[in-house]
Amino acid sequence: MTDIYSDISLLSGVGAKRKELLAKMGICTIYDLLTFFPRAYEDYSRIYTIKDAPLNTNVCVRAYVGSVAREHYIRKGMTTYKFDVTDGESVMDITFFNNKYAAQSLKLDTEYIFFGKVTVFGRGYRSMTSPRFTPAGEQTERFRPVYPQTAGLNSAAIGKLIKNAFDLCSPVEDCLPRGLREKYCLIGRDEALRNIHFPKSEDLLSEAKRRYAFEELLKLQLGLSRLKIKARQSSPAKIERDFTREFISSLPFKLTGAQLRAINDCKADMASGVTMNRLLQGDVGSGKTAVAAAVIYNCVKNGFQAALMAPTEVLAQQHYTTFRRFFDDFRITTALLTGSTTAKEKQAIKNSLKSGEISLVIGTHALIQKDVEFANLGLAITDEQHRFGVNQRAMLNAKGKSPHVLVMSATPIPRTLSFIIYGELDLSILDEMPSGRQKVDTFLIDDDKRERAYGYVKKHLAQGRQAYIICPLVDNDDDPDADVKASKQLYKELSDGFFKGFKPALLYGKMKPQDKKTVMEDFARGNTDVLISTTVIEVGVDVPNAVIIVVENAEMFGLSQLHQLRGRVGRGQYKSTCILISNKKDAESAERLRILTSTSDGFKIADEDLRLRGPGDIFGSRQHGLPNMKIAGMISDGEIVRETHTAAENLLKENPSLEGEEYDRLKRSVNMLFVGGISLN
Repeated sequence: MTDIYSDISLLSGVGAKRKELLAKMGICTIYDLLTFFPRAYEDYSRIYTIKDAPLNTNVCVRAYVGSVAREHYIRKGMTTYKFDVTDGESVMDITFFNNKYAAQSLKLDTEYIFFGKVTVFGRGYRSMTSPRFTPAGEQTERFRPVYPQTAGLNSAAIGKLIKNAFDLCSPVEDCLPRGLREKYCLIGRDEALRNIHFPKSEDLLSEAKRRYAFEELLKLQLGLSRLKIKARQSSPAKIERDFTREFISSLPFKLTGAQLRAINDCKADMASGVTMNRLLQGDVGSGKTAVAAAVIYNCVKNGFQAALMAPTEVLAQQHYTTFRRFFDDFRITTALLTGSTTAKEKQAIKNSLKSGEISLVIGTHALIQKDVEFANLGLAITDEQHRFGVNQRAMLNAKGKSPHVLVMSATPIPRTLSFIIYGELDLSILDEMPSGRQKVDTFLIDDDKRERAYGYVKKHLAQGRQAYIICPLVDNDDDPDADVKASKQLYKELSDGFFKGFKPALLYGKMKPQDKKTVMEDFARGNTDVLISTTVIEVGVDVPNAVIIVVENAEMFGLSQLHQLRGRVGRGQYKSTCILISNKKDAESAERLRILTSTSDGFKIADEDLRLRGPGDIFGSRQHGLPNMKIAGMISDGEIVRETHTAAENLLKENPSLEGEEYDRLKRSVNMLFVGGISLN
């Protein structure tokens, strides 16, 4: 039997050209293909009459072709082919665009199953545009998979290749021991994979997804547990003397109890002789930077270097300015290294890092370039860690000999999932707010009150304050009639109209780095009044004079993302406001957005988001640097997360190295999930 991890070229139907197309889709092995799961299913299990077919949703209709094709030349490059079909009681119009092959395939007086959206036009006349169709006697599948596709490789071709793969590797060997499958009532791997691709029933599809989600999450937790164990190695960067009190006494403000606890956690880790691997998780404005500064100070005063990596130049520049304020009185040499640093400055910084003259360097991905070397790196900090993958963090850590590791995140994760998301790290949580932090009043309005909201913004601009306006899109040129605000169009509309006489600015992710930096610096200095932006400002923008944030089409953002955006205001002495604009009337959207108006606790918001949407969004979004979860990203039941957590704990307690023949395939699967990261050997 062929090994499922064999190269995809072993499969019948895969030549050089098709292999290249598959590689573009991330499919290089037979296993990659078998786990290239459908994005949807066409449901052929229920077939409707023309009259009873639900409108504007994909359904099956059984009907006879009642007329020959009527060909209409519309314009150059556009020809339509129209048919009448009937089920004996009602008539429906079928239209194909530029598809002569389909038109020729439909035979008069022959019965077909048509799959597509039924719409109504004219005087209640029903129609279907460009449906898929199969002769009625040949339709045997109850659910037909629909795969992501690319030019030259459509969904049907992918489905055929997957059937070939099952023929070649049948049965697919299971990686879960029999005892574990029986304990948690899981179907076999082969049955699960087959029913995810070609489900025999809805119940079997549900069981198949549960089985594969269990496998993915179990492997993830086993791998993260091993990462945590491997990370606990002796570190030469042992902190011998404690300078914490000296640093804290220099601060012009009082630290919270949570900040002091987090500093003590880090201090104990760094003095233990074992590498610190700790996550510092705190809500927006909870004071993570001050904690990091205390930890850096201890590290540097004990003779080691420290590095802090941020995901954007804006955030790196902001950190550089902040840490300079913290450390200038202590003569700690600090440098900034980003993509915008000139070649001459880069070389000087690299030389000084290698010689040990620079004690603290703050930068972006530029820090993990091969030619960046440290004399004695003792502490590696990653800010907004969900923006970096496991391998990127590892590359920074590899710049030293087992340096201490601190990762920081302002993205609250539901407590019930934190043991998975951060499974390889010890956790310190900042659950108190520093005194003086402003509470941000949050309001949810619909489009009818939009002009009033902008009038409120205008009043504050006239008082010398500043504001953000956030849009979900950069532009909507492709669909100008869409009811979604785009930053480019809104910038033009407001500049020429509502905010005429003020100084708006536009910011979005694909601008050149130097242009983004200029826009942000102008806004921070007060040279512009209103920043019309996408979510590029979600993290790392600190403008105390900004007192209002308006979020257009708020229903299109996640709750935690909206909470992050709200954190851009309320950072100074002025009362601040967040205005969410949404016309969505469905109950779920309304409930989600109302949560934002009732609490400012990011952890409560994350818990509510989990309750409403399930854990699938968290695993599906890949926001946390984890290996890709292909089915766990679709699950909605939190119970499976708890089950796999217990199963992983028990497995490692009984058999830490997963020794024995029955665990060989599971061990191999875990190692492959974390390519280059871990080994269970």
